[in-house]
Amino acid sequence: MKRIESANEFCEQETKYENKELFGITDGKAVGTYIEHKFKEYLNGKFIVDDGNSAKGIDLPAPEINTDIKVTSIKQPQSSSPFKNARQKIFGLGYNILVFVYEKKDNHTNETALLDFRSCSFIKKERTADYTTTFRLMEMLKDGANEEDIIAYLIDKNIPADEITLNQIAKQILKKTPKLGYLTISNALQ
Repeated sequence: MKRIESANEFCEQETKYENKELFGITDGKAVGTYIEHKFKEYLNGKFIVDDGNSAKGIDLPAPEINTDIKVTSIKQPQSSSPFKNARQKIFGLGYNILVFVYEKKDNHTNETALLDFRSCSFIKKERTADYTTTFRLMEMLKDGANEEDIIAYLIDKNIPADEITLNQIAKQILKKTPKLGYLTISNALQ
């Protein structure tokens, strides 16, 4: 996917850019929004891209891209995604995530900021589930867990779902082993 591969080029370009707009800005959300918009502009300069709208959920919703952008500082790495239900904690979001990790340094001499991109990672939608939960469920299945064992585990982990939903999830897990997730997802579904 050339559009997603462009993320690395974008990071290399931006790491060298002396940015006046971000000088003195300490709000991580403001920096993240700035980077998201600048990356979308970068993509639009190379491709025709369906930008989507951050307020609506996915930043790049076009079916061939289907990717949300997350930006976080290396000093305090965190980000949230709007998980809609407990199934997504186990089976993933249904869309990809592109994660930019940066370190921001202000240059007081010329009143600019440098963003040193430390990482740019693409997480396929199949891997957007919770790491700990999927790891344990995979172990349980290897050990011969049954529906009751899985339901007990989900209840023990306070997975936010009613009894009917937990039963449905357990049956789905037994039919198809979830893939190992790469994210940490709280029970508040963030």
